[in-house]
Amino acid sequence: MYQNYKKLTFAGITLVSLLSSVMAVGEELIQRPSSVTEACQRIGDKLGSVSVASCLQSQLQDTGARSVKGQALLLKEYPALLKRRKPIGRVLLIGGTHGDEYASVSIVFKWMKKLDIYHSGLFHWHVAPLLNPDGLLQKKSVRLNAHGVDLNRNMPTPNWHEETAHYWKKTRHDPRRYPGIEPLSEPESQWLYDEIKRFKPDAIVSVHAPYGVLDFDGPPVGPQKLGALHLRLIGVYPGSLGNSAGIQHKIPVITVELPYAGIMPSPRQTSKMWTDLIHWLRYNIPKEETMTAYPLFDEIDKNMNAFSKEPDHVLSTHVRLGTPKVVN
Repeated sequence: MYQNYKKLTFAGITLVSLLSSVMAVGEELIQRPSSVTEACQRIGDKLGSVSVASCLQSQLQDTGARSVKGQALLLKEYPALLKRRKPIGRVLLIGGTHGDEYASVSIVFKWMKKLDIYHSGLFHWHVAPLLNPDGLLQKKSVRLNAHGVDLNRNMPTPNWHEETAHYWKKTRHDPRRYPGIEPLSEPESQWLYDEIKRFKPDAIVSVHAPYGVLDFDGPPVGPQKLGALHLRLIGVYPGSLGNSAGIQHKIPVITVELPYAGIMPSPRQTSKMWTDLIHWLRYNIPKEETMTAYPLFDEIDKNMNAFSKEPDHVLSTHVRLGTPKVVN
C-alpha cells in the first residue's frame, strides 16, 4: 500500500510540474508579442540547445526591424541599474550574423541566462542573439541573408565599392562572401549600424564559428584569450563589422570564433569564456579613443561615404557579376 502511495504521489508531483511548465509557457505566449512568439517557436524548433520555453522566458523584445523575409529582429536589454551603481560601460553582444553558424546563436542564449541571474549593473547590455534569422530559420541554413548577401561584408567602410569588388574578385567571386551592391543595402545590416549609432557601445562582442580563435579590431589592446580561445588576428576586410565599428568608429570589436559551427563548447568552456570576457571588459572599457569618437559618429560616417561613391567601372563589374542566388 505504501509503495502504491509513493507511486501515486510521485505521479501527482510530476503531473503538477508538467502542468506548471505548460502554464508558464502559456503565460509567456500571452504576454509576448506574436512576432516574438513566432521567432522563439522557430528558434526552438531549429536549435537543439535552445527550447521554445527558454527563448520565451528570456523576454526578448521586438526591435521593430525586419529581415528581408519580414522576420523580427529581437533584442534583450539589461539596463543600467543606477540605484545600485553607475555602469562602467555599454556592451553590444551579437550572435547569428551568419545563419549556418548555429553555435553562435546558442551560446548567446546561454550567456543571456547568466545575465538573467547575475546582471548587477556593472555594464549596460544590449543583446541580439540572431542577426540573420532568414539564414538560420529555414530547412537548410545558409551563411547569407535572403538576398544572398554576407552581412559581415555589407557594413560601411572607406572606399567600399572598389575595395569590396577587389576582395570579392580575390575570393574568385565566392558567393558566401558576396558583399551586396552597396554598403548597408540589407535591412539586417542597416539595423545593426543604426543600433551602434543609437546605443554607442563601448565594446561590441560578435560571435561566429568555426575558426576556434579570438579576433579583435579597434583601439588596442584586446583580450589575449577567452577560455580556450587565444588571440589570433585574422585580418581586416572591407565591409566587415570589425573594420566599420572597430577601425573606423574606434569601438573595440571582440570577435569570438567558436571551434565548431554546429557543436556547442562544453558548459565549462562556455562559462570560462564568459568570465574571461567580463574580466577584460571590467578593466579595459571605455577606451579613450572610443569616447573621443562618440560625438564624431556622423562625421566619420560621412567621410566613409565620401570614399564610397561607386565609379563607373566598378558599377559595371557589379552589374556584370550580378547577385548570386542562395541555394537552400
